[in-house]
Amino acid sequence: MKTEGFNLRDIKLEPMTLKDLDRVLQIESRSYQHPWSRRAFVSEVTDNSYAYYYVARLGDVIVGYVGMWIILEEAHITNIAVDPDYRRLGIGRYMLETMFDRAREHGATRMTLEVRVSNVTAQNLYKKLGFAERGIRKGYYTDTHEDAIVMWKEDLGPQKPKAGRVKWMV
Repeated sequence: MKTEGFNLRDIKLEPMTLKDLDRVLQIESRSYQHPWSRRAFVSEVTDNSYAYYYVARLGDVIVGYVGMWIILEEAHITNIAVDPDYRRLGIGRYMLETMFDRAREHGATRMTLEVRVSNVTAQNLYKKLGFAERGIRKGYYTDTHEDAIVMWKEDLGPQKPKAGRVKWMV
């Protein structure tokens, strides 16, 4: 890990490709007790017309990733992780703030996500970014049957979908 002189301006958020999956899966397995499979990521990146997945690069190193679905005016964060060696540097916040912009570009006006009730660190970040708790999904996480808090950010902006900018409108 090289974070001496680290600056968020050095992070580049780029569309995830299949070539990125080995590193994404490393981060996924270091971040979650029950990580997504390669097949799940391949499906999201290649087959899901609602999905937008990005990797955060610091130089040549992928340090995080984020994915969302956009359906009409709603964006849904499906997965986000930062390599444990690069946490607490603002990368997760940067990725989410960039996703707000990308979601607006594609016509979304609000965003949602689910977070484990035990993941207080993530909940605090989401609240700082304007998400509010709106409900509980009982037993949502199939690995542990832990509940999920449903959070919404209602103020992404008033843009309407633009033909050619939203995959399913092309």
